[in-house]
Amino acid sequence: MIKILIKKYIDNYQDIKDRKVREGYIKLSGVMGVISNLAVFIVKILIGVSTNSIAIVSDAFNNLTDAGSSVISIVTAKLSNRPPDKEHPHGHGRYEYIGSLIVAVIIIGVGVSLFFESINRLIDPEVVEFRISSLIILTMTILIKLWMFSYNRYIYKEINSSINKAASYDSLSDSFATGLVVVSMIAGLYTDFPVDGLVGIFISFLIMYSGIDVIKDTINLLLGSTPDQELIKEVEAILNEEDLILEVHDLEMHDYGPSRTVASAHAEIDDTTNIVDGHRAIDKLEKKVNDETGVELTIHIDPVSQNEEEVSKIRSKIEKVLAEEDIKINMINFRVAHGKEKIIIMFNMFLEADNRLDYSKTKRYIINKVEERHSKYEVVINE
Repeated sequence: MIKILIKKYIDNYQDIKDRKVREGYIKLSGVMGVISNLAVFIVKILIGVSTNSIAIVSDAFNNLTDAGSSVISIVTAKLSNRPPDKEHPHGHGRYEYIGSLIVAVIIIGVGVSLFFESINRLIDPEVVEFRISSLIILTMTILIKLWMFSYNRYIYKEINSSINKAASYDSLSDSFATGLVVVSMIAGLYTDFPVDGLVGIFISFLIMYSGIDVIKDTINLLLGSTPDQELIKEVEAILNEEDLILEVHDLEMHDYGPSRTVASAHAEIDDTTNIVDGHRAIDKLEKKVNDETGVELTIHIDPVSQNEEEVSKIRSKIEKVLAEEDIKINMINFRVAHGKEKIIIMFNMFLEADNRLDYSKTKRYIINKVEERHSKYEVVINE
């Protein structure tokens, strides 16, 4: 059903990299969430009051907050799609993450409130009235929540939306919670123990757990979590298609919100390559990466010599200086490039355990010693 609604209400729905299309997906799920959660709330609150069940009333108010969360998702979808401005040059995409955070805080607040209400019910138990009709209606609300889990999960997978991911998990926990309410109603027929209050406590913990889980995921996104490995591979594959590029390294990605990834990379090219040809090739690559992945990539050119014999001799000279000065490091990504006046030597280094200096002091010491011994060399140590 969700696919039918997407086709009907979202123009150009297949172009999920388009920000307007992405906004349409989240708005559609938000509107559906408001309608569904309000309907479920009204049904549950009526049943809860009529049967005197704190568990059902608790579950009902949980669904009411879900409706509020759906409203927040609609608002944040609109805000996150605002264009870049002077204060926010990378756009406003992280509004979606902030929206997820607000939703999570609301969820936890509801869980805490319901916990104390359920404790009171255990202390001062009341009789819960059992009705077959209530049982049937509650079962129907479980099916509605499972459907909401399904469509939110589908949209989350389709557009990688953190707010839909939160909504999908919340809907799943809601269906489980309502299932426990049904069990407690049936159990109440066979015992005087206030099962209703006990189940209310369990539901409150379930609600709080889902909120905490969403907060953890959202904070990781706001702080800058590890980039998607598939996206990294996709970008690297495009870069490696260019014949002028010998090797790509130091690819870094920064997430400024869904569909707003900014990246930088170092691309090695032969130091004899014409600068105009190299620049033109890099420009084309940056555009291709953006067109195919949506990543705004900036490529830094590292010119390197392809004369392996010369590179090997220069490396041996550097290693000789390190040995004479008793500097214990490992050199990796060793490269050489010919400048107009200097031979540029570039490498990354790792300190060995018994190195006598710290990283920054070792770096300065190596540069000074090598350039003292070989005046034509300019040493660049990359961190």
